[in-house]
Amino acid sequence: MAVAVLWFRKCLRVHDNEALTWACNSEEVDSILPIFIIDDEQQDSGKGNIGFNRMRFLSESLKNLDENLRGTLGTSLTILSGKISDALHSIREGLPGEDVCLVYEYCSEPGSRETDMLLENWSSSESSNFRTKVFPAMHTLLDIEEVVKSPGYRNPKSIKDMEGIFRDHFSRNELGFYEVGGPLPVPSKKKPLATLADRGNVIEISEFDRMIRDRFPDKGDQHHYFPGGETEALDRLKKKVSDRPQYVNKFRKPKTISTNSEDDPREPSTTGLSPYLSTGCLSVRMLWKECEKAYLSDEHTEPPESLHGQMMFREMFYLLSRSVKNWDSDIDNENCKEIGWDDFDLQKMVAWETGNTGYPYIDAMMRQLEETGWIHHLGRHAVSCFLTRGQLWQNWTYGRDVFERKLVDSDWALNNGNWLWLAGVAPFSMPYYRIYNPCPDSKSSLNAETTNADFIRYWVPELKSFPSKYIFEPHLAPISIQKSLNCIIGVDYPLPIVDRKESRKENLIRFKISIGNQ
Repeated sequence: MAVAVLWFRKCLRVHDNEALTWACNSEEVDSILPIFIIDDEQQDSGKGNIGFNRMRFLSESLKNLDENLRGTLGTSLTILSGKISDALHSIREGLPGEDVCLVYEYCSEPGSRETDMLLENWSSSESSNFRTKVFPAMHTLLDIEEVVKSPGYRNPKSIKDMEGIFRDHFSRNELGFYEVGGPLPVPSKKKPLATLADRGNVIEISEFDRMIRDRFPDKGDQHHYFPGGETEALDRLKKKVSDRPQYVNKFRKPKTISTNSEDDPREPSTTGLSPYLSTGCLSVRMLWKECEKAYLSDEHTEPPESLHGQMMFREMFYLLSRSVKNWDSDIDNENCKEIGWDDFDLQKMVAWETGNTGYPYIDAMMRQLEETGWIHHLGRHAVSCFLTRGQLWQNWTYGRDVFERKLVDSDWALNNGNWLWLAGVAPFSMPYYRIYNPCPDSKSSLNAETTNADFIRYWVPELKSFPSKYIFEPHLAPISIQKSLNCIIGVDYPLPIVDRKESRKENLIRFKISIGNQ
C-alpha cells in the first residue's frame, strides 16, 4: 500500500497514538494523510446545537494537533466538513490510483459502529486498493468489544464487578498493579504528506472558527478556563498529577470540594483532566501510569475512591454503553426503571439551565457550566438530583441533553451513565431516597465551602454581599437585610422555584409508587 489515511476520531494527540505509530513505522506505508472530520453531529447534537465551549474546545484541540503534527512529524492535519460517509468517500476519490489504508481508533457509540460497518463493506466489496485498520483500545484501557463478547461477561454494576473484569483481562505485576500497558512515545520516524486531489470537503480551521463566531456572536474573545489541546493536557497532567504524588496517593473522589479550590472559584479540587480524556487529548493509559508512579512512592487510596478507581468507573460506563440496548433512552432500557416523570416543563427547565431556580448552590453550578463548560462531579450530582427525583421531577434525558450540549468533557457513554445513576433509575444507582439538599451546610456530603461561600459570591454576584448565614437560602433573610444589600429576593434574585422540602416529600412518594408498580 502507499497511503495511510489517519483518521483522528476521539484521540486528538500524537503521544500514545497506536494508529499514528503504526503508520509512521510500517514499511507498507509510503505516505500519510492525517484527517479529522467535522461531522454534522458535532455541529448539531440532534437535541440542539452543540454549545460554544464544546465547539471552542474542539477548535483549539484541532489547532494544537496540527501544530504537534507539524512540529514532531513534519506533516499537517486535513480537516473535512460534512457527513462522515461523504467525507470519507471524498478521501477515496481524492487519492486515485493509490492503495489506501484508512487507519483509525475504535469508538463504541452506535453511530460510530454503523460507520465501521459501512467501511467494512467498502473494504470487502470494492476494489482491493482500499482497506481499513482499526485499533481497538486507544480511548479506553479495555478492548470494549473483546470484553463484552467474552464468555461469562455480565453487565457490571459496581467497582467490585469491574475488579473482576480487570482480573480477567489484565495480568498483574509483582507489585499487584494491573498490566494495562505503557503509553507509546511520539513516533520518531517521519513519512511524507500525501496529496489529496479532490479537496471539495476540505476546510481551514479558520473557517471552523468563523462558524463558531457566527453561531455565538456574543461570546467574543473572552478568556476560557479550559484551553483545548494535547499540549495543555500534558501540562495539566504534570501540574496536577505527576508533580503531586501525595495528592494522588491521598485522593478520595467523594472528599474533594464541589465548590472548587479555596483561592480560585474556577480551579477544580479534582485533576480537571476529564475534558482532555473525553477528546483524547490525553491518553488514559498515560494517566493510569502516572498515578501508578505515585502509588509506588507511598501508601495510597484504593478503588473506588482513588484515581485508578475513577478510571475503572469510566471503563464500566463504556462497557455498559456497548452492551445495554437503548443506553441513552428511558424506554426499553434494561438499566433504567421506567418512572412517571412529569411532562417537559419549559419554565422549570429554563430556570434550571440558566441558573435561576432561587437555590444559589444549584444556580452557581449551572452558571459555572454555562461559562466554563465544566462542573465538579458533586455539583453534577446536586443539579441532576434537583432536576429529577429531588425537586423538579423532570425526565433525566432533558438534563442529559443540556449536559451534552455544554460540557467540555461531554462523552456519550459517561454522560448517559451518570444521569442514569443520579436519577436513581439504574441498577448501580444510589438509593432513590438519598436526595441531596440543594442548600448544603458544612456537614453536607456535597462538600461545599460554606464559611465564606466565595463560590456562590463569584457565580451568583447578586448575592455577593449577603451574610453567609443566609446566602444558601437568601429568601429567608429578613427584608431589612435584603433592602440594606440592595438585593430583594423575588426581584433582584428569584424566589425558590419550588419548596424544596415539600417537593422532596412528594417525589419520594411518587418514586416509590413507580418502582412498586414494576
